[in-house]
Amino acid sequence: MTTLDPAPAPGSPATGPPLTSSLVPTLGGRWYTDPEIFAAEQDRILERSWTCVAHVGDLAAPGAYRTVTVGRESIVLVRGRDQAVRAFYNVCRHRGARLCTEPEGQVRRSLQCPYHAWTYDLSGKLVAAPNLTSMPDVDRVANGLAPVAVREWIGYVWVCLAPEPPSFETDVIGSVVTRLGDVESIEHYGIEELALGRRISYDVAANWKLIVENFMECYHCATIHPELTEVLPEFADGYAAQYYVGHGAEFGEDVAGFTVDGSAGHPRIPGVEEDQDRRYYAITIRPQVFVNLVPDHVIVHRMTPLATDRTLVEVDWLFLPEVIASGADIDRSVELFHRVNVQDFDACERTQPGMSSRVYAAGGSLVPSEHHIAEFHRWVQDRLA
Repeated sequence: MTTLDPAPAPGSPATGPPLTSSLVPTLGGRWYTDPEIFAAEQDRILERSWTCVAHVGDLAAPGAYRTVTVGRESIVLVRGRDQAVRAFYNVCRHRGARLCTEPEGQVRRSLQCPYHAWTYDLSGKLVAAPNLTSMPDVDRVANGLAPVAVREWIGYVWVCLAPEPPSFETDVIGSVVTRLGDVESIEHYGIEELALGRRISYDVAANWKLIVENFMECYHCATIHPELTEVLPEFADGYAAQYYVGHGAEFGEDVAGFTVDGSAGHPRIPGVEEDQDRRYYAITIRPQVFVNLVPDHVIVHRMTPLATDRTLVEVDWLFLPEVIASGADIDRSVELFHRVNVQDFDACERTQPGMSSRVYAAGGSLVPSEHHIAEFHRWVQDRLA
């Protein structure tokens, strides 16, 4: 097992601000550039945590499949004829060939390896192969596809590669409780009943932790998010919605909706309560999910870290089904956070080269409104220890 050098202790005079300073040290630069650290993160974080990998609508009918990357592994998700979604390693049990070579597709009753035609039903059982009938001793279940733990929650499919997955209620739902104060607050949005209105994928040339850190703070908002701070004026003061438990940033007095120009959006989601109206809530579910709640829609970010300096981010905009079915214009709603995403990812890409600089070897500093990022750094370190 790889042993990693610890980050400097907060307040260490040799590497960061003194204890009396308002500033708190960050992780050192190599935490964002070192392939050894990234490999350890894949092993001990990405492959041992619950990971959000697909919207249930991506697997709408029996036989629908989708391949996803989790850490270093390719995983295939498939909806069975019993309507259950299952997850398997995308590896044929015969000679290890990639089973599904397309990112998504539809089959009738089975998945067949394109190499030697070993064939598996939608439950993962081996059902056919050349000359299989002449090998009656072959256990078709034991030689079936290797399963992966799977859960469905808020309309998304979550998987975990760990042989003994951590508690979903603690790690995933618990993150929501930590942020909002209770789980009922997110249930009011009925996310599992919303429809996918738009999906945009971003290929970001930055380490995944830079993206998480950026999402967690709003010290940068006044500088790079003019549209967002027009809608959420308090963000111009540098305090992110995640800074306070249960706090949602309030819309500006003259703002009618969470849109790029502040104009009215769409009907409020019925379950959203009065004290949640005209407010924006941001939730980080470690290691790779952001959930953004506004009265008339929900935005979900899912990250796939691919290298020290490359992260794919898939972002969904979810609306009431009747809004999508009616053909209503959702462009102004989508455009606001699309601009925020582009602005954020551009900032992360500008930051990534600095992680390799000798002047950033010992890291940088967090101002008071960013101090909660230090807890994220400790979380990463604890899992790599």
